[in-house]
Formats: sequence, C-alpha cells, structure tokens
Amino acid sequence: MAEVIAQEKQGGKQKKKLIRVDMTPMVDLGFLLITFFMFTTNFTKPNVMDLGLPAKDHNPNPPTTTVIGDKNQVTFILGKDNRVFYHQSNAKDLNTANLKETDFSGIKISKIISEAYINAPAPENFTVIVKPTDEANYKNFVDMLDNLAIAKKERYGVTDIKPWETKIYKELVQ
Repeated sequence: MAEVIAQEKQGGKQKKKLIRVDMTPMVDLGFLLITFFMFTTNFTKPNVMDLGLPAKDHNPNPPTTTVIGDKNQVTFILGKDNRVFYHQSNAKDLNTANLKETDFSGIKISKIISEAYINAPAPENFTVIVKPTDEANYKNFVDMLDNLAIAKKERYGVTDIKPWETKIYKELVQ
C-alpha cells in the first residue's frame, strides 16, 4: 500500500510530505497477466505434409513384387541449383540424350507426369520415382511432392540415385 510520511523542514515553515508506493501488488498483477496471456495464446502450428503412407498390413506373408517396365514409370532426379532431370530408361539405355532437364516453374513437372501416364502400357501400375541427390535441397523435394499431388498420382516412391544414373547426371551437371 501507499503510505505518506510527513516531515517537517527544520529551518522553515514548510512541511514536506514523502510518498512511498509499495509495488508488490503491481508486480503480482503483471505476472498474473503474463501467465493468463501465455495460457490463452494460440501458438503457431507446424506445417505438415501428408505423405500418404500405405496402411499397415497385418498379413505376415511377404508381398509380391511387381516389375515395372521402363515406360510404366518416370524417374525424377533432383539436383543442385534447383535443377530437375527426368528419364524413362534403364541402366543400359540411359545416356545424356535420354536424361532431360526441366524446372519447377509452372506446371511442367505435372505435364511430364501426365504425358508419361497417358503413354504407359499399363496405367494401373504407373509409378513416379523421385531420387534426390546429395546436392538437392529440401524445398525442391517438397515442390516435387506438391507436383505429384497436383498430378493426382498417389503411386510414387522415393529412393537413392543409382550409380549408373549418377554417372550420367555428373556428365550433364559439369
């Protein structure tokens, strides 16, 4: 609480009053307000991307493997400096002419996926394969997943780049 102390000046007629204010209740009120606003504030929620993982299979039998042909898939290689390469070739047919380059501007990747899907011999088995290199950045990977969502292709895989693809990729980058 506040208290007033009256003092007399010794050499004159004037009385000087000193006022002392106790700040303890004000500090308590400040901490109560800080606590209130901390508990009632909505903190930012992290942005999360749904990867569409397959459901857990309760069948203990090993899954059957399906061989996907070269024309039934399209492979995207994410490189450095926002570069994206794609192909529909196998180890013996891939060369610098088959490994084509595109970028993330516009709907180019979605168009490439759609054209490959239309030309696929078995569209029910069509798969998009994403292979980020060590030099690729996370933003490009997320952009690639966004393009897969735009193209409405739910059958895709993410894997490491193969040595035979790395060889051709290095030739084009250097």
